[in-house]
Amino acid sequence: MSVSPETSPFAADGARILDSVARSTGLRPDAVKSVVDLLDQGNTVPFISRYRKEATGGLDDVAVVGIQDALTRIRELESRREVVLQSIASQQKLTPDLEKAIRAAETRSALEDLYLPHRPKRRTRASIARERGLEPLADRIYAQMETSGDPERIAGEFVDPQKDVPTASDALKGARDIVAERVAETAELRDEIRTLFKRRADLISKAARGKADERSKFEDYYDFRQPARNVPSHRLLAIRRGESEGYLGFRIAPEAEQAKSLLHRRLLSKRESIWRAQMISAIDDGYDRLLSLQIEAELRLDLKQWADGEAVEVFAANLKDLLLAAPFGNRPVLAVDPGLRTGCKLAVLDGTGKLLEHGVVYPTKPRRDIAGTTAALDRIFERHPVEAIAVGNGTGGRESEQVMRDYLRDRGRNAVVVSVNESGASVYSASEQARRELPGQDVTVRGTVSIGRRLQDPLAELVKIDPKAIGVGQYQHDVDQRLLKQKLDTVVESCVNAVGVDVNTASAALLGYVAGVGPGLAEAIVAHRDAHGGFESRADLLEVPRFGAKTFEQAAGFLRIKGRNPLDDSAVHPERYALVERMAEDIGCQLVDLIGNNEIIQSIDSRSYICDNVGRFTLDDILAELEKPGRDPRRDFEAVAFRGDVNSLADLEEGMILAGIVTNVTHFGAFVDIGVHQDGLVHVSEIADRFVRNPADVLNVGQKVTARVLDVDRQRERIGLSLKRLITRASGFEGEEVSGNG
Repeated sequence: MSVSPETSPFAADGARILDSVARSTGLRPDAVKSVVDLLDQGNTVPFISRYRKEATGGLDDVAVVGIQDALTRIRELESRREVVLQSIASQQKLTPDLEKAIRAAETRSALEDLYLPHRPKRRTRASIARERGLEPLADRIYAQMETSGDPERIAGEFVDPQKDVPTASDALKGARDIVAERVAETAELRDEIRTLFKRRADLISKAARGKADERSKFEDYYDFRQPARNVPSHRLLAIRRGESEGYLGFRIAPEAEQAKSLLHRRLLSKRESIWRAQMISAIDDGYDRLLSLQIEAELRLDLKQWADGEAVEVFAANLKDLLLAAPFGNRPVLAVDPGLRTGCKLAVLDGTGKLLEHGVVYPTKPRRDIAGTTAALDRIFERHPVEAIAVGNGTGGRESEQVMRDYLRDRGRNAVVVSVNESGASVYSASEQARRELPGQDVTVRGTVSIGRRLQDPLAELVKIDPKAIGVGQYQHDVDQRLLKQKLDTVVESCVNAVGVDVNTASAALLGYVAGVGPGLAEAIVAHRDAHGGFESRADLLEVPRFGAKTFEQAAGFLRIKGRNPLDDSAVHPERYALVERMAEDIGCQLVDLIGNNEIIQSIDSRSYICDNVGRFTLDDILAELEKPGRDPRRDFEAVAFRGDVNSLADLEEGMILAGIVTNVTHFGAFVDIGVHQDGLVHVSEIADRFVRNPADVLNVGQKVTARVLDVDRQRERIGLSLKRLITRASGFEGEEVSGNG
């Protein structure tokens, strides 16, 4: 029996898929259907969530991505279901009951359990026994119908040296192999054992052979046991890393007797059968040799996928906070890449991030050339209206910061000194992107420029770097790299489109994340811009090769152009320009006078413009954009000054109250930069006076906090911090309430 996908009764039911997606996401079926239809038409997530709110009921990008992910997962399940049905049908084994069961399977594991007995497989002990003619004997053992007789004598009937069954014991052994495999491949039993594993399995880790006495970061897991369902994701990933590095071995399983007892209750006949001992032996062998290992492998994979998902979500949340950090803006900056022996690299950037000049000074040990540094800075400030000094937070960063602060104070210069996280700057400086942007400059100059640009616009600069190099994740190198890339690309795309992109100044890396554009078309946009000059209107984008009508629909609303039409520099989509122009005409004013004039905008009766494809969501967005065209959703920039007398671990004392910046948030706590070249850890129990389940509910990357030093381990370079609310008289805060969350 063969089945054609086009005419098959097995063809996936679209309505069932939509219902499954709706149940999976908990969203309204009509909204799910609209989103699925829009996705299938080739629309991007940012475009759907921003410009098709009427169709989706106002779903945001997180909800739309959730539908997209669920749709992909369920369609993959349906595709696999078709393969299974086709395969079993081709074997002439597809009974109505089996087809019904396969169609009802709601999970991949349930589907695979049903397919397992029919799936082509390599030769097994059971298949060899079948080849030797022992299946009838296995059927008698499994049925347990006989209450009298001698199993050895009955098995003797199957002895056949020519089939490699020389004795009755060999016949019984082969028959038990068949029964064991049958037990392991029975879908209902597999499901029960799977449930037992999920509820009762322990994760047990031990030191690998020869490692028990060896010091390592995995020592806590040399003799560790915890119910698998309670193991936090970061602990599971740590144990898996310990296994991959050869320090640990671990298993995930319930007590074997619990599982075997369950199987005995399900399979052993209540009558006293002569086959009882054979059946018990076969059941136990089926569990020990097959079922337990198969279900453990499944559970290990399921837990790994869950832990990967948790870690990826942590990374994504941290990355989003970092990308949406407050920009200093289009103002001139002096960037400083600190160094001790090799000196501090300097780079002056104009408001657009263009490199104006660069050099090297040696203000810190061993040279301590303050006079030369002062002279160099004087020349820079005389030539350029520098408004900020961006100092990388690497080795020598705090010392360099202090030199810059002293210089500004002594010279009466009006600028701010800002510590900038330089993670990944070296990755960018050695990249092809950096070579194209800064031709002829060496890696030290390119890295310094990146530090300055990070201050001016973190989003525009960080999109040029592999997110894994930014250092805000949790075991990012251990998780599923495909899942990680997919999630991080989604986060970057969401951030870029939320902020908007100036098409005449943006790099190809930034343009590549605009909805509908992609890397290749981004390069084409930059090439067209270089060849023909800046774009004067959004409509000019259609002159770029391969920038067609569909791409224009998806991308135009996220691209900003300061040109002839003021709406081109806003988030109003070109498809709504005529509507806005009608609003201006109805009020009796020019379009340019309408934009930004809140008094006029608030007088507009938006209800009069509601029609079939324009509803309250679209009108509210348009009016909000007209009030503040091109508004940046990021918070305003605010510099944080670290305490001047605390520059290293040696300067720390328990009880100190210090300003800090959150650099990473994990499930077990958060890391905070307090200006000593080593981030301190705030354990989840020290984040607030109330119970905190998830640190991300309270803290985010880039957040400014006030922390108290709990302990300092200088040997292992570890700092313990607390953000709990406290009253202190230490460190000049007498009588002042200090909030860790403020």
